[in-house]
Amino acid sequence: MQFKISKELLAQIEQLIHDKNDQELEVLLNDMHHADIAEIFDELNIEEATYIFRILDSEITAEILPELEDDVREKILHGLSAKEIAEELDELDTDDAADIIAELSQSKKEEVISELEDVEHAKDIVDLLRYNEDTAGGLMGKELVKVNENWNVLTCVKEMRIQAEHVTRVHSIYVVDDENRLKGRLSLKDLLTTSTKTPISEVYIKKVDYVKVDTPNTEVARIMQKYDLEAIPVVDEMGRLVGRVTVDDILDVIKEEADKDYQMAAGITQDVEAGDSVYELTKARLPWLLIGMVIEIIASFVLKNNESAFHKYETLIIFVPLLSATAGNIGVQASAIVVQGLANGTLKEFSRKYFSKELTVAMISGTIISLFLLIYHSVMYQQYQVGLAISISIIVVILFAATLGTLVPLFLHKNKIDPAIATGPFITTTNDVFGIILYFAIARLILGF
Repeated sequence: MQFKISKELLAQIEQLIHDKNDQELEVLLNDMHHADIAEIFDELNIEEATYIFRILDSEITAEILPELEDDVREKILHGLSAKEIAEELDELDTDDAADIIAELSQSKKEEVISELEDVEHAKDIVDLLRYNEDTAGGLMGKELVKVNENWNVLTCVKEMRIQAEHVTRVHSIYVVDDENRLKGRLSLKDLLTTSTKTPISEVYIKKVDYVKVDTPNTEVARIMQKYDLEAIPVVDEMGRLVGRVTVDDILDVIKEEADKDYQMAAGITQDVEAGDSVYELTKARLPWLLIGMVIEIIASFVLKNNESAFHKYETLIIFVPLLSATAGNIGVQASAIVVQGLANGTLKEFSRKYFSKELTVAMISGTIISLFLLIYHSVMYQQYQVGLAISISIIVVILFAATLGTLVPLFLHKNKIDPAIATGPFITTTNDVFGIILYFAIARLILGF
């Protein structure tokens, strides 16, 4: 049964904190999953969350830390000494520990690292901190199981038992040479069914998927998704095995990218959350609103310059909102499919075949909509020439919107700019202006005003 926070549970926890009933509080929380406790922390005030954090065992609290919302974790860590933070990080895998240390100030970071008891653990964490967080190096953990190609099966089993003590989950067994260069992977089945004296070089699988330390995290996610990998090894510039990325890290990347793309599509220029301050929310949302305002002012000038046409053909102005909405929707639909294709790898660059397909869809959609409008306008207003002008304009504007919606994301992607920008206000406001310009240009040609 899925865990759900209830008002009764929160009230019970708050009462136990108020009564300082640590024993009962521990009994209540120790049976819960660390992710559920983290969810409870997010609902409590920081004093209550810190109180619980201090009474729980470090093995539990260490698992809770990575699950907390960023602002909650920041406040809890702020109230802990460097030694207390180090005790938590000693219990964590290197990738999670490095992520948490990276959030600290430089001075606090150095203090915490100096307090880490496990020297090898500390070295691994420091090594991870030098990589960009958006690369495989920034994602990877140091915990893995590896064997030397020159060992025999018996030696491998002995060494694997030692290494596995420090690894939470063994996804794969990697094979390296004397220089620690990745050579392949070892099948557990082959290991169990082969003579103990057999050299590993005779049984290991040479084909192995891997990424380099500077591979972008989105590319790592794409590779792991494509090949259904639970983990993937990471090598440095010399091909030496330096770590592995696991599927739980990739799920976080996918979620972060989805959140970012969703916000960009809504015209939010930086990553924000509901709990952020009014200033941060305003700063993230205002820029595109201002850009949209400027573009719409241009559209208003176009309308003003065609004001005389409204007196003679008043139905022209009635259909301007419909034209803007339709063009915006077509453009957003086209750009959304392109951005999705770029994200999942099904579309990598400009394709004439795909572009012609998108234009065909736009032409069919535009023709159906324009015929409906022609019939509607003819029945309601009996102005057949005006209806024809509106109908033709709709087709042209829809084709333009589809073209813009398809090409802009591809252009942005080619120039290393996130194409998700193109799925939001940029497309809708741009289509507004150019759609209105095309609308009146075609109307002028047909009606002669």
